[in-house]
Amino acid sequence: MTRRETQHYVHQEQKVMSSADVASDYVRRMVENETRGWGDTDNALTRLEAKYGLPFWSLQNLRMGRAKTVEAGLFARIRAAYLAQCERQISRLQEELKIEKAICGDDTFADLEREASDLVARIQAKKQARAMR
Repeated sequence: MTRRETQHYVHQEQKVMSSADVASDYVRRMVENETRGWGDTDNALTRLEAKYGLPFWSLQNLRMGRAKTVEAGLFARIRAAYLAQCERQISRLQEELKIEKAICGDDTFADLEREASDLVARIQAKKQARAMR
């Protein structure tokens, strides 16, 4: 059985990236967001493993750039974990905006709150569309 490498086009640079490159980018971003300070990388990987059920060593090899390929199922799980992490960050920002709005009592944050809500809706719509495929 042969496996075809999926290619992803990056719009800004107009270059083709392999699935492993894209997965590595997702993992690096997740580790960056999960890390609590210098020297916490292994602990961040362990937390990601526990939260999303992703294999520690697969994450480590992708993060370090040692993995040249990635299985399609693992890629999908990494992407789903990345999107879930993004949704949580948006939720935290929405909560901070609500608190700031309550403290200040003005509408200066209304546009930011609306944009954050729109972003959450777009992410959920994309996830549902992908699940329907």
